[in-house]
Amino acid sequence: MKQGAQDPAAAEGGAGAGTPWSRPGDGAVHVPRQPHAADLRREAGARPGRPAQPGPERGSQPRRPGLDTPPGDHGDGATRGEHTHGEHPAPHHPGPPLRRSSVRGQVLDALRTALVTGELRPGEIYSAPALGERFGVSATPVREAMQQLTLEGAVEVVPNRGFRVVERGARELAELAEVRALIEVPVLLRLARTVPAERWAGLRPLAEATVRAASSGCRAAYAESDRAFHGAMLALSGNEQLLRIAEDLHRRAQWPLVGVLGRPARAALIADAAQHAALLDALVARDTETVRTLLTAHFTPAD
Repeated sequence: MKQGAQDPAAAEGGAGAGTPWSRPGDGAVHVPRQPHAADLRREAGARPGRPAQPGPERGSQPRRPGLDTPPGDHGDGATRGEHTHGEHPAPHHPGPPLRRSSVRGQVLDALRTALVTGELRPGEIYSAPALGERFGVSATPVREAMQQLTLEGAVEVVPNRGFRVVERGARELAELAEVRALIEVPVLLRLARTVPAERWAGLRPLAEATVRAASSGCRAAYAESDRAFHGAMLALSGNEQLLRIAEDLHRRAQWPLVGVLGRPARAALIADAAQHAALLDALVARDTETVRTLLTAHFTPAD
């Protein structure tokens, strides 16, 4: 969180702050579920030598377009003294109640997707009560998800109003790419000399997943598959701290720039994904010079 920021839990005033997004005529935010990076890594058998771990709790329930409000939590902010300025509460969606941690995880996923696609616009302010009504949940899981996003540098607290999506420029993107290169390039070059070819070949399904996601033109799907591929390569180092830092940097690099609305060109995604397949070929062949060249190009921001 930036220096001097207020406690996110006390950030919201009225739900009218900002302009939360929703489909016309629909009270709930509809964000199609994208595969998580961890799910893709498990499906491809990433992290060789380790037993598969169970997925996060948030994956224990099927995703629904609207999220159910937890039992005893009416989602209208009345018990917390929050005002919604006459906004209509979202309709209740019948079905088995979700655990709080599951609701928070689903809200966090949807918010991350909206950030990547630009539905949450840089510079705009959004309040937890208003977003909660559009998700069909209380403000609490939205606020908890926003707290995580403040740690990731995606949003910042605006006292008594809500959370502002951070405005980022090309310079910040270039700096993030430089830091990622400083971390990933030497690690992957070292692994290129020591990891057996068959273990690199085992990551082929992840590289192919990035190509499929790029072909779909969906930025959110590509963001997840891209993190899965890079995470699986770095996981061969066995360094958990490295993985955490690299994933945080990777996620920050995927938030949209100021003025960038919607998706990047599909051709740009396809070109980026094609580098993954070429990189795997070089790693299998232990061609370290080609690995270095491809990684340098991969971490150079496009003009």
